[in-house]
Amino acid sequence: MTVIIKTPEEIEKMRELGRLAAEALDYIGPFVKPGITTNEIDRLIHDYHINVQGGYPAPLHYGNPPYPKSCCTSVNHVICHGIPNDKPLKEGDILNIDVTIKKDGFHGDSSRMFAVGKISPQAQRLIDVTHESMMAGIAAVKPGATLGDIGHACQTVAENAGYSVVQEFCGHGIGRSFHEAPQVLHYGRKGQGMKLAPGMIFTIEPMINQGKRHLRILADGWTVVTKDRSLSAQWEHEVLVTDTGCEILTVSPATGKP
Repeated sequence: MTVIIKTPEEIEKMRELGRLAAEALDYIGPFVKPGITTNEIDRLIHDYHINVQGGYPAPLHYGNPPYPKSCCTSVNHVICHGIPNDKPLKEGDILNIDVTIKKDGFHGDSSRMFAVGKISPQAQRLIDVTHESMMAGIAAVKPGATLGDIGHACQTVAENAGYSVVQEFCGHGIGRSFHEAPQVLHYGRKGQGMKLAPGMIFTIEPMINQGKRHLRILADGWTVVTKDRSLSAQWEHEVLVTDTGCEILTVSPATGKP
């Protein structure tokens, strides 16, 4: 697969789609409280994408087996691709909500961590370090840098904090397709891998485990959990490589913060 360099017109559409993904996460945040189910969260996201934003939830029926819901909700030791269900969230849970909206032939993809009520200091530290890991990866993005530079930056932050980086799942190019080249690993060596060029758009979305990096995939074919049942966290932004560095396309419109 070759990397698609986006035209100025495509970049404008991707800015819009990135904003819509971030708006959906802004919208859902106040609903994340003890007692709500992830199925209720999924229904709210589904309706918001369609009825408010005029788009469509790209995860719905995606892949093989077809993904059955409109967003991913990964609770506690679930690394990624958690399928919404009827189990109520409880005080102290941590939750990643991953949304992807499709509209006018383009995609916007982002995820955030949410605390359910009051969480432990250890869980908060994992959330904070994972965000720091993502931001370190983003800070490495500029023309002439390499994919290895991004991975190395993410890995260094996580491992210096005593955590491990999931290696089986990665960031990805995005545009007219949900998943495009390149694959963006969250571990690696400086100077290795593809060189970055202006007009590339891809996600950086490190999955960081409190314990060991090893995982297993449940029988549903989607849900990925830590093998040792330790907590896992993930954040995801979409970035555009610019002439001088990068632009985050999925900054929260509500707070202005990445």
